[in-house]
Amino acid sequence: MRRIARPVALAIALALAAGLTAARAAAADLEQVYRDALAYDAALASARASREAGLEKLPQGRALLLPSLSVTGNTTWNDLTLKHLNPDVSRGYNSNGWQAQLTQPLFRWQNWVQYKQGELQSTLSEAQYQLARQDLTLRAAQAYFDVLTAQDTLAAARALYEANTQQLALARKSFEVGTVTITDVHEAQSRGDLSSAQVIAAESDLAVKRHALLVLTGKEADTLKGLRKGVALSRPEPADIQAWVSAAEGSNLSVQAAQIAGEIAGREVERNRAGHLPTVDVVASYGNSATANALANFINTDIRSAVVALQVNVPVFQGGAVNSRVREAAALRDKASADLDNARRNSAQNARQAYLGVTSGLAQVKAFEAAQVSSASALDANKLGYDVGVRINIDVLNAQSQLYDTRQKLAKARYDTLMAQLKLKASAGTLGEDDIKAINALLD
Repeated sequence: MRRIARPVALAIALALAAGLTAARAAAADLEQVYRDALAYDAALASARASREAGLEKLPQGRALLLPSLSVTGNTTWNDLTLKHLNPDVSRGYNSNGWQAQLTQPLFRWQNWVQYKQGELQSTLSEAQYQLARQDLTLRAAQAYFDVLTAQDTLAAARALYEANTQQLALARKSFEVGTVTITDVHEAQSRGDLSSAQVIAAESDLAVKRHALLVLTGKEADTLKGLRKGVALSRPEPADIQAWVSAAEGSNLSVQAAQIAGEIAGREVERNRAGHLPTVDVVASYGNSATANALANFINTDIRSAVVALQVNVPVFQGGAVNSRVREAAALRDKASADLDNARRNSAQNARQAYLGVTSGLAQVKAFEAAQVSSASALDANKLGYDVGVRINIDVLNAQSQLYDTRQKLAKARYDTLMAQLKLKASAGTLGEDDIKAINALLD
């Protein structure tokens, strides 16, 4: 049985190991990173808890309009001694009572205003949460593209190092046969050392970018899916910068939150002014009081009472506190108005910047694609010229550096353009999961 069990156990272990290896080898995509960030990011978790707290402002405000019921009770032990009697009389007795009171506000304008504020505060908490979620979308995409950029930079640095190493070997061989000078060898050695330092720097930067992604998602991604070769990036729709600016000024989530905050601040002025108004309540109470009368030979009394009353309270003077609170609320209302103007201006500026980032990014991508073709042709021509003796070693080294630098800049221009597209949608308040899915469809 042992001879049979061991091969089976080994097969199972190998299968599990293969499965784990395949799981580790599977490349993560942008949508997966986004969903991991939704579940792990601490800033979004904080915003989610803040939203839950803000939603409670509505039932708290509603409670001010509804009746309140309270029940109180008391019990007291009394030890009484009557002097100047013959003999003195001492007796202990208990007095107790209870009362239930129901209060229904009829007119409390400040409570009604606070209830409307609770509705607005619930809406504001939801808008702030959506703003935090939109910010997470941008942070997740930026972290993803930062890793891809670092990977491309490292790949270009390694390829350049390999090409410079080969060119150094060729220069040394040519020097040995006397076809080039020692200067060519030194130049190739210098470029090789420089590219080696660039590889080290690129490896360090990639480690930093991967850790930033780990902090955001809580998961290590060994490999990430990159853009497909030759993928075409779309232009903004509509292709009108003013349309995006107008949308940002009206629909940006920061603008919406500032508008709601302004309404809350305006109602706060009204609520504090209501401190000058009278209040009217209906009060109903029912209770019982039981005690002993020591002066009437300790005769127990049991009193039950039921009262329904209309209670009016007219504030006359409160030391100027109400007027002070009104002035404070008016100043905060002016602040909220200025914050709204600032939010609109910033959102308009962000929309312009993002739109130009998309359009200029598309132009850069097209230019770098053309430059990549010409740089590759230039490198081939310089290598051929070097072989036939019409080009020197430094020409080949420069052409190699230019080609790999162009490739790296092309990749970065594509990532920056995609990020500008997301920022443009965010400025207009329309960024959502569908935009993540659309970019995810461009990955290989």
